[in-house]
Amino acid sequence: MRIGYSFWGFLGPGITDTPDGGRSHRRVLVDGLLSRGNDVVFLQADRDRLEAGHDLTGTYRWDEHLPEIDALFLEWRWPIPGRNTAPCGSPGHTCDLHRQAELVEHYIRRRSVPTILWDKDRQLPSDHPLRQLANVTICEAALHPASGAHSLLFPVDDAVLDQADPRGLAASRRDLPLVYIGNQYDRDHLFDEFFAVPAKHHQHLVAGKWTSTQAWPHVTFADRVPFSQVEQLHRRALATVLLLPDRYAKVGQMTQRLPEAVLAGCLPLTPTAIRSAELFTPAALHVRAGNEASRRLQHLAAIAGTPEHAELIAQCLRKLDRFRVSRQLDTLEQILNPA
Repeated sequence: MRIGYSFWGFLGPGITDTPDGGRSHRRVLVDGLLSRGNDVVFLQADRDRLEAGHDLTGTYRWDEHLPEIDALFLEWRWPIPGRNTAPCGSPGHTCDLHRQAELVEHYIRRRSVPTILWDKDRQLPSDHPLRQLANVTICEAALHPASGAHSLLFPVDDAVLDQADPRGLAASRRDLPLVYIGNQYDRDHLFDEFFAVPAKHHQHLVAGKWTSTQAWPHVTFADRVPFSQVEQLHRRALATVLLLPDRYAKVGQMTQRLPEAVLAGCLPLTPTAIRSAELFTPAALHVRAGNEASRRLQHLAAIAGTPEHAELIAQCLRKLDRFRVSRQLDTLEQILNPA
C-alpha cells in the first residue's frame, strides 16, 4: 500500500528551539510501516533537510505535489494564530495548515481516499465535519478515545523494549534525583503541586520552554535542550513526574515522556488523577499530592541500585508493552484492511 503521510516536524533530531514530541516515535512508526511492505511518501516540507541540515532523502521520500496514494495518514494540524494562520510568506509563517487543507480537499473530499486522522493533540473539534465522512477514521493516542475514534498510542520500538536491562539501568550512577523535560503548556497547576513541592527538598532540573516561572523561585530551570540530550538527562535522573494537561489526563493519553524516561531507567512518579494510571505505571510510583511525591522520591533515593529499584524499572518496562509499535501497526492494518 502506498501511504501519503503528512506531519509537521522531524524524523531526526531536528532543531532545539521547536516543539515536536513526534521525534521520539514518528520514525519508529514509519519504519514499521515500511517493514510491513508499505510504501510511504511524506507530503509536507522536508524540515529535516531544510531546517536541520539533516539529509534523509537516501532513506525516505518527500513529495510536495499530489502523488497517487492508496491511503492518507494525517498527523492533525490545527490553527495557531500568528504562525500558520498568517498569509504565506509573512514573517514567522509556517505552511503546515495550508498544506493540510490542500491534502484534505484533494484526497479526502474529491477522491475519497481512505484516511487515518491521528489527532495526537486532541485538537479536532467534536463537531468537525471530517468526523462524519465514511472514508475518514479518527485515531487518538489515548486509552479512552472519543466516541467513534480508535486508540493509536505513541509507538515504542519492540527491539528497544526487549533489549532494555532493568538491572543495568538500576546500577547506573544517577546524580540527579528529579528531572522534568517538557514545556509549560497547560501544566502550571500540576507542576505547582507535583514538581515544585518535591523540588524544595531534592536536587532537580527542568528543561524546556517555561516562560512564566515567577511562582517557583526555588526551582532550577534550564532552556530547551537538544533532542539528543533528552535521553542523557533521563539517564542521569532517578525520577521524573508525569505532568499531563487535563485534556490528556481525563482520557488516559500518555505523552512520549513515559517511554523516554522508562527506557532510560528514570522512574515516572504518576499523579493518580490520570485516568487508568495503573495501566501506565505500578502503584508504588503513584502520588496524590506533592508531599507524597517528595516522600516517594526519598524512598527511591534510599533503594537506588538495589534489586528493589531494578524490579520497579522492570515493572515500568512491562507496562510499556501496550505501546509496542507492532501493536500500533496491527491497529493501522485493521483500519486500512478491514476483514
